[in-house]
Amino acid sequence: MELTLEIFVLLFFVAGLAGFIDAIAGGGGLLTVPALLSVGIPPAQVLATNKLQSSFGSFSASLYFVRNGLVKLKDMRLAIACTFTGSAIGALLVQHIDAGILTSLIPLLLIFVSLYFLFSPNIGKPQGDPKLSEAMFAFAVGTSIGFYDGFFGPGTGSLFTICFVAIAKFGLVEATARTKILNFTSNIAALTFFIIAGLPIWKLGLIMAIGGFIGARLGAHIVINKGQKFIRPMVIIMSMIMAIKLLWEQHPQWFQFAL
Repeated sequence: MELTLEIFVLLFFVAGLAGFIDAIAGGGGLLTVPALLSVGIPPAQVLATNKLQSSFGSFSASLYFVRNGLVKLKDMRLAIACTFTGSAIGALLVQHIDAGILTSLIPLLLIFVSLYFLFSPNIGKPQGDPKLSEAMFAFAVGTSIGFYDGFFGPGTGSLFTICFVAIAKFGLVEATARTKILNFTSNIAALTFFIIAGLPIWKLGLIMAIGGFIGARLGAHIVINKGQKFIRPMVIIMSMIMAIKLLWEQHPQWFQFAL
């Protein structure tokens, strides 16, 4: 494997676009993971390098949201702790158990997410009292989705967002801001174990991280200024794309029959 200047430049821009999309609706890995695989990097190093670069993107968006007052870290301390723990456990267990059952369920969940956002008319604004206490939300949602991100990953942002909207009853902009905080948390937890294993390609990952950081900052700016009018269609589109991609990988015969 030879990483040329052209590859570095290409992946820099791919990461920038992925960071932009990820800050708004999640799903940036749909661009970066195939791009990394296409240049001949082994899958284990692809996952590790992708976590490295995506951590910078999620940090960039999180920092922007915090600085603009959309979320206070002290209000999310328990959720952050639960998400970190869940992601760490997932990153450890994925090395020892079959992910087949989980990968089969996720496309269905993502289709549900897209339909929920499509057919819920009042999704942009807070909708009454939360269905779970703050502590229960942190333990149930933070731990479980954090585990999923460390274990598998695609669609994490969409899953966090719908939980903040449907369960915690936040408006869509506030839900997106909180999603990026927990997304960054789960990224860092999983990345820690990849670093211990010596898997990330640091030079490439850091170049992509710069692109992702810039893209995520632009995406976060769009979230604050455009709000639900931009976030809602992006969540629907990215959730459906991720679901179709996963179904294609799991059941290619379905699509051959359709064609």
